[in-house]
Amino acid sequence: MIETTFTPFQSLGGGVLIGIAAVLLMATVGRVMGATGILAGVLRPTDRADWLWRAVVLAGMISGPIAVKLVTGEMPAVQVPSSTAMLVIGGALVGVGVTYGSGCTSGHGVCGMARLSTRSIIATLTFMITTFITVYVMRHVLGA
Repeated sequence: MIETTFTPFQSLGGGVLIGIAAVLLMATVGRVMGATGILAGVLRPTDRADWLWRAVVLAGMISGPIAVKLVTGEMPAVQVPSSTAMLVIGGALVGVGVTYGSGCTSGHGVCGMARLSTRSIIATLTFMITTFITVYVMRHVLGA
């Protein structure tokens, strides 16, 4: 069984940094910080300026673990208790969900809810309810 470590201060710090980044992106570029939309714009750029800010945001996301290593001396521990096939299937399902849901958890949950978007509030409630049900079934019904 997977043990979930309670890390309130690290979680709070990460949330604050994500919030600051979202506000700065909206203030400087005028865009919502949805990770899948940013990635899609890097893969299918419309113009150089649009591609550049997206690439910078992605570079910042990727460099996070490197910054942790510089500060602490070691890379953050990551456990992936799933097979490669399950990760590929999960990634494909997320891609479908992002397409039909018109955005990802970061776009809806962080930025959309902050703008009081009804669509984002409903999407975030759907993400959260689905997550609770999945964790309950996995841990208490299937015993995984």
